[in-house]
Amino acid sequence: MKFATMPALFLAPLALIACSGGGSGGNDTGAATAAPVAAVTPPAGRSWAETVSKTEQGYMMGNPNAPIKLVEYGARTCPTCGAFAREGFKPLTDNYVASGKVSFEFRDYLVHGAPDLVLTLLGTCTTEAAFFPVLEQMYGNQNAFLDKLQAISPAQQQALQSQTPLQQVMTLAEAMGAIDFVKQRGIPEAKARQCLSSQARLEEVAKPTEKATQDGTVTGTPTFIINGNTVPNTVTWSQLETALKAAGA
Repeated sequence: MKFATMPALFLAPLALIACSGGGSGGNDTGAATAAPVAAVTPPAGRSWAETVSKTEQGYMMGNPNAPIKLVEYGARTCPTCGAFAREGFKPLTDNYVASGKVSFEFRDYLVHGAPDLVLTLLGTCTTEAAFFPVLEQMYGNQNAFLDKLQAISPAQQQALQSQTPLQQVMTLAEAMGAIDFVKQRGIPEAKARQCLSSQARLEEVAKPTEKATQDGTVTGTPTFIINGNTVPNTVTWSQLETALKAAGA
C-alpha cells in the first residue's frame, strides 16, 4: 500500500523505508543456540502478562528482569506487522511472556507517516494496562483503517496539504474512523481529541522513529531485537519463535 500523496510528518529519509523489514542492521548475529533459561514466578497475585510499564521508547510487557528481552519496532498501518500481531501476539504472551523468561517491548515506528501517527497518538492515549489490548485490537481492525484511507478522495488529499500537521492528524483520524474506534474501547472522545491535538505528544511519539532511523537500528517494519541484537530476516511468528528458542526461551 502506498501513501505517497499523504502528508509526511516525519524526517524525509523515512519515506524510503518499506513495511516489511526483518531487521538487517549492523547488530545482526548468527544467533548461536543458548542454554535454556528457567521460568520465573511472578509476585503473588500478579501475572507477568499483565505487568506493563512505559519505557523510554515504548511499552514493555512482562518480567522487567527477564533474561530474554524482546523488542519490536512496528507500525500500526504496516500489513506485515498486522499479520505478525494477529498470528503471534497470543502465543508470544501465553507461552513466553507469561513464563517470566521473556519481556516484550513494543516501539511504534511511523513507517507510513501521518496514518501511523494518528493510531500511535490514540493507542498511547490510554492506561499502561490497556496499551497492549488496544494495540492488538488496532491490528485486528487494520484492514478497515486502510480501506478508509484509500477512500480519501484526491480533493480531500489536496486539502490536507494546506493544513498544519496537527490539523492533518485530526482530519485523518476522523477519516479513518479512529476516534470512534477508541471511543468504543473506553477512551472518551474529548480525551481522544486532546491526545491528537498536542504538539508535545506528537513530538514525543515521533522520537523512537527519529532515533531508530538516525542510528540505523530499523530498516523496515517489523524489526525484532533480542537482547540487543537485531534478528535478521524475521517478519513472521514462526521465524521469531525459532529465534526465541535459540536464545533459550
